Amino acid sequence: MPYHDVIVIGGGLAGMRAAIAAKAAGVDVGLVSKIHPLRSQSSGSHSGINAAIKSDDSWQSHAEDTIKAGAYLADQDVVEAMCQDALRDVVLLEHMGVPFSRDGDGLIDVMPFGGSSQPRTCYVGDSAGHIVLQVLYENIVRMGIATYDEWTATSLMIADGACCGVTAYDLASGKLEALSARSTVLATGGIGRLFATSTSALFATADGVGMAYRAGVPLMDMEMVQFHPTTLKGKGLVVSEAARGEGAYLVNAAGDRFMSNYSTDGDRAPELEARELCTQAIDTEIQEGRGDDGCVFLDFRHLDNDRIDDRLPETRFLVKTYLGLDITKDLVPVQPAAHRPVGGIQVDAQGATGVAGLYAAGEAACSGAHGAGRLAGNSMLDSIVFGRRAGEAAASNSRAAGKTEAPANLLAEQVEQAQGLSTRDGSSDSIGSLRRQLNQTLQSSMGVRRDGASLEQAVSAIQDLKERYQHIAVPTIGGPYNPSLPAYLELGNMLDAAHIMLTCAAARQESRGAHQRGDKPDRDDADWLQHTVAVSIPEGPQVSTKPVTITQWQPS
Repeated sequence: MPYHDVIVIGGGLAGMRAAIAAKAAGVDVGLVSKIHPLRSQSSGSHSGINAAIKSDDSWQSHAEDTIKAGAYLADQDVVEAMCQDALRDVVLLEHMGVPFSRDGDGLIDVMPFGGSSQPRTCYVGDSAGHIVLQVLYENIVRMGIATYDEWTATSLMIADGACCGVTAYDLASGKLEALSARSTVLATGGIGRLFATSTSALFATADGVGMAYRAGVPLMDMEMVQFHPTTLKGKGLVVSEAARGEGAYLVNAAGDRFMSNYSTDGDRAPELEARELCTQAIDTEIQEGRGDDGCVFLDFRHLDNDRIDDRLPETRFLVKTYLGLDITKDLVPVQPAAHRPVGGIQVDAQGATGVAGLYAAGEAACSGAHGAGRLAGNSMLDSIVFGRRAGEAAASNSRAAGKTEAPANLLAEQVEQAQGLSTRDGSSDSIGSLRRQLNQTLQSSMGVRRDGASLEQAVSAIQDLKERYQHIAVPTIGGPYNPSLPAYLELGNMLDAAHIMLTCAAARQESRGAHQRGDKPDRDDADWLQHTVAVSIPEGPQVSTKPVTITQWQPS
């Protein structure tokens, strides 16, 4: 079987940054991606990356904004590490070739983003994710990192309590293969496709979360799912915070600029409140009848046309292409949609999990840096900082431990299980029908607003779907470009993730950040200044709690 010192699973920002860091540390690296890396979900990030890069800013101010955006659920030691590393990592990206937008002095420019006390988001027009992804891939090629494109990871290989690689399905050959490694980094992206309305690409199917959960790795804060406040009506396409950073207004059906009714900080534009507050304000306007067909509007019409062309060209293009509207003349209908997970695989500040040799970074991971809500501009920062840290830690682990081959029987067991799917009696259910039911269940119970009764009902519904999933037959296994097995396994990962998310949401008896319960409307620091931690037991997810680490910012 192929062997690498470090295997990285996932070809987005976090995965490629981890692979580059590990290769730079002098070890052999393989990068596994279920699609070509340049088609990663990261390419759809139109925002930017936070760093205290200007002389009047500081990492402490950045950290405080991050902690406040996370409703004080963030682990402050991890936040400090991320914010201290931010400037260094932005400069490293620039040295790799990222052409950040510049100010009048030729220095990296910044713009204001939601939740920040001052402008600190470095940007590349409104296409930062796409550009950074291209530059990272150029470095993957330049460094000679082996890539396994269109390989879907199916299971972690665990032997003697340590991770020794991964089994994966090669779409081109239709075969299950084993990739052995001393260190493995999970950077598989998010869980967005659990929801009917989502900003995520079709392949955001909780693969890393599912594999880690089955391997016994704890998951943290899985109830925290961030909704993006402004996505194009019916499309799930993000209108970046850059739009509001440049001065676009949120207005309701009557044309009222309503965010001033919800704003808690008079020192900044009301549209630049934290994402969770903007999302909840928009949802309230819609639910109370001041929206229009489930939407509110973004108003760009007062902005300078040349500035739009300079700062928001992709936003203008997307609105014109998908809605046929001109942002200089028309109101743009927007609505909240499921965006990014805040919780995920529990890791430390170096990306290490509780399983030896296994690391995680990006949307699949939860270091505690974001608490109950991610500060706008910190998503790319998380992927870059903790992707690099996980790659460096994985390389160090591989150098210390030496080569470790995975036992051959682990792949044989996977092949036998896959072949058994085609011999099932089958049922009237299909992968597609169960997935649609899963989407509707999560959309109705785990949306912007939640309550205990609907969460409990949804847990029962997911348990039923998991039982029915066990009877689905996959008629053909193998053969070139046969997606049947990956689609089946994706659904299994999604069902596990949904079960965990709902169980954690039912357990958290309060409202905080992205987790808003109508039956528990208050934040409860006395009992719930705690992370939820879920592990797998035969009966399903078992939820416990873990104290939040506080260093210098007391909850307020």
